[in-house]
Amino acid sequence: MKKIAIFPGSFDPYTNGHHDIVMRGLKMFDEIIIGIGYNSSKKNRYFDIDLMVKKIESVYENEPRVKVLVYNELTSSLAKKIGADFLLRGLRNTTDFEYENTISQMNRKLKKDLETVFLITSPQYSAITSTIIREVHKFEINVNEYLPYDLES
Repeated sequence: MKKIAIFPGSFDPYTNGHHDIVMRGLKMFDEIIIGIGYNSSKKNRYFDIDLMVKKIESVYENEPRVKVLVYNELTSSLAKKIGADFLLRGLRNTTDFEYENTISQMNRKLKKDLETVFLITSPQYSAITSTIIREVHKFEINVNEYLPYDLES
């Protein structure tokens, strides 16, 4: 049976840290779906969602085991729909763990066979957050060194 994982997030923007988690996850899973979800607590995106889809797809154009989709439902519902039994998440620190653990428990309650796999962020990416990237970008500073694609092209 194929091991399919969803890597869910708002990815506003998708960073080198996210890319690192996906590449490491490919050692464990047959397919990874990068699921760009609409987070109801984040009212407005900074980067257009269609732009992010295009940029992320360009990163994996030669990796057929990675797909990108946009969804507007519970992640556990998406997992049921596409036959994924795993969620892939990255952890930078204990604060991330506390937040992610709570979500993981609820996802498991909603879909009992849905396992969340946590990967510890590689040290060189632990200080990178989408929030920080957005803030720096607002001041017209080039952020491409933090992204696996060229944002300006």
